[in-house]
Amino acid sequence: MSKILVLSSGGLDSTVLLYKAVKEVGADNVVALNMFYGQKHAKEQEYSNWQCEHLGVPVYDADLSQVFRFNKDCCALLTGSSMEIKHESYAEQLAELGGKGTVTAYVPFRNGLFLSYAATVAIQLECDKIYYGAHADDAAGRAYPDCTPEFIRYMSNAIEEGTAGKVTMDAPWWNFNKAGIVKEGIELGMTHEEFEHTWSCYEGKEEPCGTCGTCIDRKEAFMANNIVDIM
Repeated sequence: MSKILVLSSGGLDSTVLLYKAVKEVGADNVVALNMFYGQKHAKEQEYSNWQCEHLGVPVYDADLSQVFRFNKDCCALLTGSSMEIKHESYAEQLAELGGKGTVTAYVPFRNGLFLSYAATVAIQLECDKIYYGAHADDAAGRAYPDCTPEFIRYMSNAIEEGTAGKVTMDAPWWNFNKAGIVKEGIELGMTHEEFEHTWSCYEGKEEPCGTCGTCIDRKEAFMANNIVDIM
């Protein structure tokens, strides 16, 4: 039986993926890895810890913030950045970019960094598989280029090759939109409370703003499943 390492941010996508992993192999064969990279919305770590304790899954925290110390203005999500988080939908943001291009919330090669780190940790913890929650909404228009099917394929090949086949990587949501991920969570039996303990907002405040791209995406995903957003 596989032992799965899940990149767990505390967000909706990775949390549903955590539940999927537990259903597939059991909590005893799942570990979670949470990354702090200097993000304004570090509050999401609290939600990752809650979910892991709730499911009986060990969680390991990593601090990679030093990687992003050279230029805080490379991304609007970093604490200390002078860039503002966009309060409009991803469709609107992409339209302003002519239909294609990275959004201001894109953290340069973040997922590449996370997955490389995870591969090293996976070997140490005797995990043979890594799950991460990239999905089609984030890949659209290359808004987040480290979420595209091409990136997933190349990174998966690199991890398998670079670990001598000891570790593989999978992004089960690669062709799902966020509404599909909510639907998957419902089918996995996630409760109101379990959905409630996920964090999506990019603003580092006590309550979600409701108007940043990820808040809008989340709200629409729940509405598509005939559920009022419960965050």
